[in-house]
Amino acid sequence: MKFKGKTVVVTGAASGIGLATAKAFAEVGAQVALTDINADAGERAANDLKSTGDVRFMRLDVTDPDSAESLANRIETELGRLDVLVNAAGWDVIEPFINNTREYWAKIVGLNFMGPVQVTRAMLPLLFASNSGRIVNVASDAGRVGSFGETVYAGAKGGVIAFTKSLAREVTRQNVRVNCVCPGPTDTPLFASQSEKARIALANAIPMKRVAKPSEIADAVLFFASDRSSFITGQVLSVSGGLTMVG
Repeated sequence: MKFKGKTVVVTGAASGIGLATAKAFAEVGAQVALTDINADAGERAANDLKSTGDVRFMRLDVTDPDSAESLANRIETELGRLDVLVNAAGWDVIEPFINNTREYWAKIVGLNFMGPVQVTRAMLPLLFASNSGRIVNVASDAGRVGSFGETVYAGAKGGVIAFTKSLAREVTRQNVRVNCVCPGPTDTPLFASQSEKARIALANAIPMKRVAKPSEIADAVLFFASDRSSFITGQVLSVSGGLTMVG
């Protein structure tokens, strides 16, 4: 896959799946805007990838519409165009629904659902202007089949899946394709924060008997962003080692 001459924005890219995705795009020649709310971590991540390709950090708070609009202006002014948007930012804490607070709900929905909505809306004019825009939303298999201790998170990610499908219908005439990648358990900082018992149980539940590497999620993102998926839009791809096999 070749992305030379293409500009890519990746949200939540200071660590985990977002970082692996930014690295993967840089390796195939894209100009990458690595975005995150954590400026220190984002700057470090971008500096670490300088030897890989054209990567620069731009701060973004996906929960703030003004921050999204400001980023869109920076992309247009500094990079000149936008070809691919990857909504990879996400957050979760696993706990029983009965223990959730309203503040927890607001953060989960604001970051995992309204975040992609707001960033996409801000970037859409630039994607239209490219006449070959690609949007890849990173949801979760929790949004497809549910997940114990992640009830509101699953609802938010299910919203991302529905958002993907509806938006794909709306923007296809502007030659913008919109697809969704749903990771299963993946070796990210969030996964590492769980107890060893929980990590082992998750890995054992997967037919392939291991969790995903972030780079394996990034591979699916690149597929949807590339011309190798030129006749695919509004689709959802699970990358879960066979954990979820739904129609």
